[in-house]
Amino acid sequence: MTVVSKALPVSVAWLRSGPVSLWVVAGLSAVLTGVVRLVGFGRTPDVFGDEVYYWHIGHSVASGGFPRYKGGLFFLHPPGYFYLEGGWERLFGTQTDIIAGIHQMRLLNAVLAVITVVVLVVLITRVTRSVPAAVAAGLIFAFDPFILRLNDRVLIETSMMLWVLLGYLVLAPLAEGDRPPRARGRAVAGGLLFGLAILTKDVALLITVLPLLVATLFLWRSRRSLPLLAAASAVVPYTVYVAVVAAAGHFDALWAVKTYGIRRLLGQIQETGFNATGAPSLTERVFEELGSFGGTYVLLALGPLAVIPLLRRGSRVQRLLGLWYLSAGAALAYAVLKGTLEEQALYMLLVPTIVVVTMSGAWLWEGRAERPPLRSGVTRTATVLVLAGALAVSGFTYAQTRARPDDAYAQLRQYMLDHVPTGSRVISTSDLVDLILQDHYRVGRWRTPQDRARVRATYIVAPWGLIDQGYSPFTRNQVRDLTRQGHLLFSSHGRTYGTVAVYRLPVPPVSHGTGARGG
Repeated sequence: MTVVSKALPVSVAWLRSGPVSLWVVAGLSAVLTGVVRLVGFGRTPDVFGDEVYYWHIGHSVASGGFPRYKGGLFFLHPPGYFYLEGGWERLFGTQTDIIAGIHQMRLLNAVLAVITVVVLVVLITRVTRSVPAAVAAGLIFAFDPFILRLNDRVLIETSMMLWVLLGYLVLAPLAEGDRPPRARGRAVAGGLLFGLAILTKDVALLITVLPLLVATLFLWRSRRSLPLLAAASAVVPYTVYVAVVAAAGHFDALWAVKTYGIRRLLGQIQETGFNATGAPSLTERVFEELGSFGGTYVLLALGPLAVIPLLRRGSRVQRLLGLWYLSAGAALAYAVLKGTLEEQALYMLLVPTIVVVTMSGAWLWEGRAERPPLRSGVTRTATVLVLAGALAVSGFTYAQTRARPDDAYAQLRQYMLDHVPTGSRVISTSDLVDLILQDHYRVGRWRTPQDRARVRATYIVAPWGLIDQGYSPFTRNQVRDLTRQGHLLFSSHGRTYGTVAVYRLPVPPVSHGTGARGG
């Protein structure tokens, strides 16, 4: 029977004296990850709707106080990421333009991604004692197209996952031995890092505290107080946050928003995501993105196969990380079946998938001496080919996405500011158009000639890709009817949203009859 080689604690001396220094691998992975994300910076990817919200909210805390959006308190997400944004803005100055502000915060996320890959490489090396496994993990993180898409945008998940990885790195020695040095202090430190992840996004509770509680029952046969202490420490930052909000007199507002958020998470309210009414099918979207995310799909398919041997015969720390993967998988599976499923939730599963796949790959490679020569050779070859194939597909996708700009909305905004008078009435056919233009223009959904005449709406912006996919309050025919009445002023084509166009419309004659009023 094949026995998995147990991971041993890695001493600092071994890390420094190994055939290739861990710090060399971590440093090269950091440089590669940073360069990959900076190539084409400012030209790709196009603006994403949530980025506008998060930039505004981060800007609101640059001088302190609670996060706000349009003057109102914002409690839907915890404030961890927004205070990072506020601190970044204090360091590098305030941007008043939406696009410039988003680019400034994208640079913050690029830095967070660089730190993340360093932590990932160190964690894999500590658990597997395999430099090739760490190199593979670093390459996958650097080039995976879905990870790139998320890191390239001003989204919360990049910072959340950094805290999660740091927490598991700090807690790993607790699972490697029954009497690790400074065990209680390490448990508290790891738990507090998990707490920062929860303070960044509440759902992190499912991939931090939940695996610790399960590990208490099934992994720790002695000193079970350590994972319990870590789990208790993980809720401290969020508890302090709630106490501060309550002391300021805003607990009722926080409670109302959080109960609403929980109902969204459970799927009782479906306003966004693939399970929302009228949203495109998840299956259709998966097939549409097959060309872009082929490497990601291969990696995700390997995850369930990789975690089984780790849970059955792996070391305690390997099984703890396997529980992390299972918790993320269970959370995502629920979101697919019933909850609010949004694209960025996949990041929560993808990073632990990299961890379990590279750990399992290292085990297969190191266990070759215990296998018959033929099986050993097949296993080694298959492992290398699968990882090389996934990396090749990801690299090809990366080259394609960086080959041409994807900044149609940035060009749209610049054109409008240069050629359309501030305050003009603009018919908006997308919520994202609202977010991009509403600081300089009056945007609305004026469909009828009466409404257009009343407000003198003379422009319409049409992102045809979103309209075709059903992400518009207008049908394609409605937009076609409107645009045929005017003439094209501006058009730009991008990978994300297709063609984004601006048309100038004639103002209909004023009618004294009644009509439905738009807004």
